[in-house]
Amino acid sequence: MRIVLATSNPHKVDELRHIFSAEALANIELIGLADIPRTPPEPAETGDTFIENATIKATQYAAWAGLHCLADDSGLEVDALHGKPGVISSHYATDGRETGASRAERDEANNARVMRELEGVPPARRTARFVCTMVLAAPDARVLHVATGHFEGRIGEHGHVPRGNGGFGYDPLFLVGPDFTRTAAELPASEKHRLSHRGHAARAMAAYLRGL
Repeated sequence: MRIVLATSNPHKVDELRHIFSAEALANIELIGLADIPRTPPEPAETGDTFIENATIKATQYAAWAGLHCLADDSGLEVDALHGKPGVISSHYATDGRETGASRAERDEANNARVMRELEGVPPARRTARFVCTMVLAAPDARVLHVATGHFEGRIGEHGHVPRGNGGFGYDPLFLVGPDFTRTAAELPASEKHRLSHRGHAARAMAAYLRGL
């Protein structure tokens, strides 16, 4: 089975290929949107939840490509911010609007806003989690399976974060338990894949695919 990964984020493609290869799914070939020799129409992510946006991407890209499609929607939920950034995590600095900024510019602005809004919040109240919901759709746009994973931690304080050269997005701010001394961006790739929201969701999806 060929499955197209419905993302233009190269970091996500690399992570998912690494996780799926560790699951030894010999009958699955993962390809990215960049591996298809035509430009896909980009679906409007108008959902209010991770599952709604993942479903939009999975079904529309599956129908466009004529292949099974695996899409994920993921983001950061900070308890002291009442669950924000949530579904607008990748464009939090602009309240969900696409402005044409590069991924690195967006990451820097998003991280700065989170840190600004948490100014003065003590460590114990800076609890947060990454959430990932994956949806697998058939070429006829039927949803076949949904899997969700979580990665619990907390947002570090000014002077202690950002740290780390790995990962992307909010990883340099996100302290990993149980001792909260390392950020997600400081974890070795294999450990991050084992602990992360995307890793948990991908392994649950792999278990479904193994049963086909």
